[in-house]
Amino acid sequence: MSDNGESTVTVLVAAGANLGIAVAKAAAGVISGSSAMLSEAAHSVADTVTEVMLLTALKRSEKPADEDHPVGHAGERYVWAMLAAVATFVGGAVFSVYDGVHTLTHGEELGDPLVSYIVLGVSFVLEAFSLRTGVKQVRAEAERMRAPFARYLRLTPDTTVKAVVMEDSAALAGLMLAAGGLLGGQLTGSGVWDGIASILIGCLLVYVAWVLGRANAQLLIGRPLPRAMRAEVREELLGVPHVVDVLDLITLIQGPGEVLIAAKVDFRDVVTAAEVERACERAETRLRARFPSVRRVYLDPTPGPDPAPGPAPG
Repeated sequence: MSDNGESTVTVLVAAGANLGIAVAKAAAGVISGSSAMLSEAAHSVADTVTEVMLLTALKRSEKPADEDHPVGHAGERYVWAMLAAVATFVGGAVFSVYDGVHTLTHGEELGDPLVSYIVLGVSFVLEAFSLRTGVKQVRAEAERMRAPFARYLRLTPDTTVKAVVMEDSAALAGLMLAAGGLLGGQLTGSGVWDGIASILIGCLLVYVAWVLGRANAQLLIGRPLPRAMRAEVREELLGVPHVVDVLDLITLIQGPGEVLIAAKVDFRDVVTAAEVERACERAETRLRARFPSVRRVYLDPTPGPDPAPGPAPG
């Protein structure tokens, strides 16, 4: 299955889980009078909207290159993923913090929490299944790239899967916070615990939105390959016959599985034009073999710096 196909399945699983969970949480929140449960319902609604935007990103980024978009539409994925991060902040975090503050200042009447506990338990199972799907994809991709799981998740250009993993992780943490708020209210008879839980859920969503927004902003601005990979690219170029030096190297992540490499390369002065052309073809072949995500390679034959003049004759 292609990377986009795997990402689509991951997002669809998350969207289906969150849509059902949102309805159940909202009903439980109304029955129990719990602000934390209503915050969790807003959290799930925000996640569902987010995943709709991520599906839109996946669909639109698949459009092929054309005359008006010569490098394709892969970057559009990050525009929609950025909007999804904003939706997480506005739809989930703001409501949760507001509802928690309102509960602390105005109080709340607590109803029967049994329904809420049942919904939280079912939601935990569904969110865990969705998270497992996302983690499984990330782990497979990390192994393919020979990178540690945590480092790959932090640096991956596939922000759709990163969003699913982070949001599902936050959802599980939010469910535990909501359960803590319900239990605290049940034991003390005070809605303060529920209000605090709601505010903490909001703060958690602020953090997730900030991390995802920052990652997408970096990719929209233009993020290079990691330093270690850039060193490997330079090593591959220097290993091509007739290449003397790599004077300037630019790498640009254009999308998941799409990397552009451009370099000014100093070739031996005695080589012919035909040998330079063959060397450029060989360099592109070597780079594609070592880095399957490389889609475009542009090499500019450039003379190196003139040697320093020797001492003047005496």
